[in-house]
Amino acid sequence: MTLQKFKYTADELRGLAKCALRQDVPASALDFSLPSGRSDFDLNPDYCEDLSIAPRAAAVLIAIINHDKGAQVLLTRRPENMTSHPGQVAFPGGKVEKSDDSIEAAALREAHEEVGLDPSVVDIIGYLDTYQTSSGFRITPVVGLVPSSYQLVLDRREVDEAFEVPLQFLMTAENHQKHSRIWQGKNRAYYAMPYGDRFIWGATAGMLKNFYDRIYRD
Repeated sequence: MTLQKFKYTADELRGLAKCALRQDVPASALDFSLPSGRSDFDLNPDYCEDLSIAPRAAAVLIAIINHDKGAQVLLTRRPENMTSHPGQVAFPGGKVEKSDDSIEAAALREAHEEVGLDPSVVDIIGYLDTYQTSSGFRITPVVGLVPSSYQLVLDRREVDEAFEVPLQFLMTAENHQKHSRIWQGKNRAYYAMPYGDRFIWGATAGMLKNFYDRIYRD
């Protein structure tokens, strides 16, 4: 399906998911002896993964809102007073706990805890490749469709705001920027997708780039 024909509706996404997205949780989600599909190191071949950091399984929910005006992606912004990644834009998600029955359960639980999204309204349509962060998290992105009637209740300890970004914007290659900054004494490159006054970057932008690549792969 070409860029011109793909209008970013929920029905089109549901149809694309069968061929473009993974239909099973990647084996590398929990088996850390297998390489991750994507990582913070993709744009930085001179960096090496710190093997002294024990891998930790995590899951995020890429919630795609089914609006008549077109699909939107739900994102959050972390509070500025958090010790980890303050002020950053992220998907709802977090660590996989022993009490979670599955990767999907972890993503849905975290989304419910962080933004109050009812798990029963989420229609899971597939998965992206696992994403390894430089801090040692092995993230599995779970993709789900959510009706426009959804309601949120934010946990202000973890989420400062929740907002939507048009999928059309995120799936437009011209909006996929490459930025860089000095990190640990070296120049580190990363993806960024600035949207208005919100700066989507790092792992979040990297997972969205993976979404784009799976849809528009040759």
